[in-house]
This record gives sequence, C-alpha cells and structure tokens, in this order.
Amino acid sequence: MKNTTEKGESPKEKQFEGERIAKAPARAGVASRREAERMIELGRVSVDGKKITSPALNVTTANVITVDGKPIAAADETRVWRYHKRAGLLTTNNDPKGRETIFEKLPPELPRVITVGRLDYNTEGLLLLTNDGELARHLELPANAWLRHYRVRVYGTINAKKLKELENGVVIEGVKYDSVKVEVETEKEEGANQWLSVTIKEGKNREVRKIMEHVGLQVTRLIRVSFGPFQLGKLPRGGIEEVPRRVLRESLGKFFKKEDKTKK
Repeated sequence: MKNTTEKGESPKEKQFEGERIAKAPARAGVASRREAERMIELGRVSVDGKKITSPALNVTTANVITVDGKPIAAADETRVWRYHKRAGLLTTNNDPKGRETIFEKLPPELPRVITVGRLDYNTEGLLLLTNDGELARHLELPANAWLRHYRVRVYGTINAKKLKELENGVVIEGVKYDSVKVEVETEKEEGANQWLSVTIKEGKNREVRKIMEHVGLQVTRLIRVSFGPFQLGKLPRGGIEEVPRRVLRESLGKFFKKEDKTKK
C-alpha cells in the first residue's frame, strides 16, 4: 500500500508543498526569477526572519518573505503589455554610457515590469513586458518553442540556395542555431536593399544579424513583428497596449493551468 499522510499525500509530495523561493519575488514583480536567485545567493532575502543563501527552499503563502529587509507584496494579477520599441533604445534598466533605455520611455503609471527577452539597441518592433517574472521565464524557455517573426531589410546579393539551407539549422563560430525560415518579399525592394521575412525559434543574442551575415547579407533594418501568439499589428512606434486577460488565458493556457494549481 502506498504510504501517505493523513491528507492523502505521499511523503515526497508533502515535502515539495508550495513553490521554490525564487518564484515569490518574481511573482511580486520584485525581480526576474534569475535575479531573485542572485539576490538569495547574496543574502538579501529572508524567510520568517532567517536569512537564506540558497534557492533550494520551498515556501507557501504562510511564509513571510523579505528582500533587503522589506516584505514583498502579495503577487499581483499577471499582466502583459505589447510595446513597440524604436531603434536607439536599450532593453535594460540603466546604461553606464548614458544611452536611453526603454524604461525611460514607459508611461509613469505603469507598474514595475520586466521584459520578455530583449531586442538589440538598433532592433525595432514588438517587445513584451510583464509584471510577472515567472511568466517572463516561461515565455523565454527554448522548450516552449515560441516562434519569432521579423521583417529584415538587407543589403547584398541574395542566394536562394543558401537561404533554403538555413531551414536545416546552421553552426556559426561554434554556436548552433536551430531551423530558420526565410522568405523574400519581392514587392518590397528599396534600391539596393531587399526585404525578407525571417522566422526563428530561439532568439539567441543577435541571432538574425549573425545568420544574415553568414549568408553574405548586411542587415540595414530589423523589425520584430510577432512573438508567439502576440502581434505588433498597428501599434505605433513607442506605443504600449495591455493584452486583455481573456487573450492571455487563451494564449497561455498551459502557464495559467500550472499557476492555478500552485495557488490551490
């Protein structure tokens, strides 16, 4: 017979009640999960008055969690915004060189948000923002294979064979990139420049630029038009718009089912 507790749980299930400590600050919008783990390792997080230095701890809503001596707020309802980033902005909180960041351009009434992944300094288009660090982590996981679609203006001679070969993946300077689909927008020629439609799965650092350079093309403009089910659409440059709760649950059902189960 299976050994259970009086509530019908096995000892192993009882041991892992709740959730990992790093998730709590992430849900409360204090930091991303990775940042929360670093805070823990630096001794900035306490649980029930005791400082911890390892993220290998499970907590529940009954625990009192503080960061730098201040209690974290209860987790807000998960929210997501679509933001149209313009070129010339950094996707970071601050820059030692004094360059502008997206956070300096966001509406002051917006709550603390973090980005889902990043866009390069000179890359434009759709950037997702959320107040839930755990959701950001979920969306960034390669295992979820969210497709990223870009419109790419390139300079150079297009080799159809080389572009087709990208569908099998490619290794550049020792880094393996997954399948890349490229289509030529023949009606969008601009002098010596040509527009391409590029779809990737991973979103590694400067992935599109490096792949285009690999096939002999120079990127002169790069616009992300979609990330998974979320579209840039007609959102104006610099514009921001919240994704309705209903759309979030329809698009991210797997994530919300897991979250609802955790809260029970």
